[in-house]
Amino acid sequence: MQIIITARHTHVTPQLRQKIERKIQRLSRLVQKDARVEVTVSEEQTRSSQDRFSVQLALSGNAHPIHSEVSAVNAVAALDLVLDKVVTQLGRKKDRQTTRRHHAQPVRVLALSRAGQLTSLEEEREEPTPDTSVGEQDNEEIWSRIIEIRRLPARPMSDREVIAQMEKSGADYYPFFNGETNSVNVMYRLDQGGYGLLVPAVE
Repeated sequence: MQIIITARHTHVTPQLRQKIERKIQRLSRLVQKDARVEVTVSEEQTRSSQDRFSVQLALSGNAHPIHSEVSAVNAVAALDLVLDKVVTQLGRKKDRQTTRRHHAQPVRVLALSRAGQLTSLEEEREEPTPDTSVGEQDNEEIWSRIIEIRRLPARPMSDREVIAQMEKSGADYYPFFNGETNSVNVMYRLDQGGYGLLVPAVE
């Protein structure tokens, strides 16, 4: 982890520099080894002495770039506050990644033929098992409702790439191949803002 300390309208003493470097080590367990942490300490002439010093922390070279700034009565207090914010943000992102991995279920791909048979594409069964057959009448009813079939290419993408593409195109949903779940997922917009992720699972 690379730590860069700069000052604006103030001076960073050797004692303060040592404190910053020591406290920043809190991030080492949450970021990648090649992460870059830029700390900017500044002092402004404000009406209140309670927010005269501010510390800006920018994290880059990591899976989740972060930028945060906090003001306080002195530089050390501002540093503690901004570190708490960044640690909380990184912890949430790490928890979300762990939760997604734990909840991802193996996906079994099935195919429904016009003969009414459900077969596994992975196992390439020649004969269906007795409990994976659909009645002829039900099967014809299912197929009669299919008006068209479209082939949609789904290239491997990350969540961030998909969201960036949706922001660019204005699409409400976007199917893509998610290497993390090893399946085709669908990212969709939520009415209240933000995005949802649909991960198929065959039970």
